Amino acid sequence: MGWIDHAIWWHVYPLGFTGAEHTLREAGGTVRHRLADLTSWLDYLVELGCNGLALGPIFLSASHGYDTIDHYTVDPRLGDDADFDRLVDQAHARGIKVLLDGVFNHVGRDFSMLQRAEANGPESDAAAWFRWHDVDGRREPETFEGHEGLVALNHEHPAVVDYVSDVMTHWLDRGVDGWRLDAAYAVPAEFWARALAAPRQAHPEFWAVGEMIHGEYADYVDASGLDSVTQYELWKAIWSSINDVNFFELDHALGRHAQFCRRFLPLTFLGNHDVTRLASRIERPEHRDHAQALLFFLPGVPSIYYGDEQSFAGVKEERLGGDDEIRPPFPRDGDALHGWDTYHRVQELISVRRRHPGLQTAEIEVVAVENAWLELGATVDGARLRLGLNLADEPRTVPTGQVLAASDGSRTPGTIAAHGWQVAALGPGSAAD
Repeated sequence: MGWIDHAIWWHVYPLGFTGAEHTLREAGGTVRHRLADLTSWLDYLVELGCNGLALGPIFLSASHGYDTIDHYTVDPRLGDDADFDRLVDQAHARGIKVLLDGVFNHVGRDFSMLQRAEANGPESDAAAWFRWHDVDGRREPETFEGHEGLVALNHEHPAVVDYVSDVMTHWLDRGVDGWRLDAAYAVPAEFWARALAAPRQAHPEFWAVGEMIHGEYADYVDASGLDSVTQYELWKAIWSSINDVNFFELDHALGRHAQFCRRFLPLTFLGNHDVTRLASRIERPEHRDHAQALLFFLPGVPSIYYGDEQSFAGVKEERLGGDDEIRPPFPRDGDALHGWDTYHRVQELISVRRRHPGLQTAEIEVVAVENAWLELGATVDGARLRLGLNLADEPRTVPTGQVLAASDGSRTPGTIAAHGWQVAALGPGSAAD
């Protein structure tokens, strides 16, 4: 699949981004054409250097989008079919691919087949769509990770396979380019292999990435037929090693990451709709861009969570409404944004990746690793590139080369400032040591 080798996603949680009501009931049945607000930011996405729009849930749901009621209907808090078609058309006109979020592990309590099952009992045909267990002597549908509003589907049932397959094909027919499959780690790999068959036949170029938090990523990709999974191991190692000033932790994760990349291209990220934002996670502000430099130097398919390029802060909390801080509205006017310094550094890093697209699949060499120093090298597109990350209080001397991107104050070839970073080209085939 050629296009994914050049993809860089801007990941948006639409209900939060557009400032939608927290619940469908609050919206009162009125269609709000908020997808138009998102359409107006497509040029911003392109100027940043991205060419993919990864959307969080857009389908009819009772609240946060992951309690789906109808996978064929756009949530009226966001708009209608015409708004969706306009967004896809405008994205494609700019060369932007569109990824949808498919919540197929579970559904909301108002999902029609679940209501039918609860009306007709656990022995009914509708009930076969769900898994059931005994609760105080009565049969109840199983829920997802203890969330009462999220009812788990029965992935062994052929009708569920056909339903998910049809939903995916329906929206691919409408122009989308791929699917993020929510909570894939909770779904048997064999289910995806069956459900993906028909969409693959109709749209062989579409990309499917599963949400994996733990487990053997590569084995799951092989068994499921997915193209990719989310690289949570690398995400954790990046921020943890920077905060602890311990690049040996990241060195280990990079070895694992290299193994994955030989079998598939993982989705790499520093933030998403489920985790504390990068600006709040990295303890020292001067080290935040070290993480961004890693994201755009390492192989994989990078994804930027909206606002991280503007240093948005936000802490995820385990409570009702605990996701609100990491899923805020995006200003309607760019003049209201105040993180342009970070934006321009991210833009610079993406520019390096665009000029050296081989980084997407490159073999990365760990040239040197210390607690506060990491030097990575890669030979791509006929050039020898080096990334140096310095967490120490003293500057670092490095081989002289053409500086392609750097932290503030570290533009001098051959030197990386204290607490600085630098991407440099050392010349065709030259060594990094």
